[in-house]
Amino acid sequence: MTGPLVLGGLLAGALATGLWLILAGLPRPGRSDLAARIEPYLDKLPGENSSWRRATEPWSLTDSVTRLGRRAARLVDRVFGGADSVSLRLQRAGLPPDVEGFRIQQVLWGTASVVVVSILGSVLIWTRGVSPTALIVVAVSAALGGVLLRDQLLTRAASRREQRIMGEFPAIAELLALSVTAGEGTTQALDRVARLSRGELASELELCLAQARTGATMAEALQGLGARTGLGPIVRFVDGLVVAIERGTPLGEVLRAQAQDARESARQQLIEEGGRREILMMIPVVFLVLPVTVLFAVYPGASLLRLTV
Repeated sequence: MTGPLVLGGLLAGALATGLWLILAGLPRPGRSDLAARIEPYLDKLPGENSSWRRATEPWSLTDSVTRLGRRAARLVDRVFGGADSVSLRLQRAGLPPDVEGFRIQQVLWGTASVVVVSILGSVLIWTRGVSPTALIVVAVSAALGGVLLRDQLLTRAASRREQRIMGEFPAIAELLALSVTAGEGTTQALDRVARLSRGELASELELCLAQARTGATMAEALQGLGARTGLGPIVRFVDGLVVAIERGTPLGEVLRAQAQDARESARQQLIEEGGRREILMMIPVVFLVLPVTVLFAVYPGASLLRLTV
């Protein structure tokens, strides 16, 4: 009885997929392009049919899948929201702020999760007789889990990049302080440090210099760096550079003080992380090592008492 049910489910899924692709390929009324709307009011060339004809491109599976992916991405964006948060996290992760592209990635992750669960569930249906209703519930949960997992990975990537930036910040600040103290201007010092350094913060400085060369002022480019990173020490660092560029104030001591503050902040974070790890290490000690120790201490005595009795 299970075989016909599975075969019927597969045929129904194939029929639904075919109908979906056909509906996606059909032109949607009321969404014609500009050329189709103004064509009736234009003079036709000799030999051309004067009746209104809507120019349509030949149907292709790639275009249909692309349109379906974009519609699914818009649906995910309406359901979950937070487009501004996604754009900000994309920038902090060093990725282009393409919210639609990220939503499409979430759709692909959810689809891949559904496919994997469907394949495994089909095998279980054939071998174990698992209920199809349970498989549908698990597939929907897998789709939701795939979407949320991609969002979580983006948050983790942004956090790791921020940690790398904060690890590079003290050295970059001291190099800038040395360059400025040696007599170079702020822009020349930034150029030298960006050329000689490697890392995420150096890449951000190169992007600022590129924006300054293409028409933006250096102050605007640096403020964009602070907005992209969103880190407090980097924002203060950018504010000091902007003030030095606009007013010509001395910058060497300020940069050294900021580098020292960044190192103290990193040291404090390490101490806090060590405290959290120490608490986490209590879990295996209390729930694994201590019970085994008690068992080794009590079991010989319990065995002896049992023999005596």
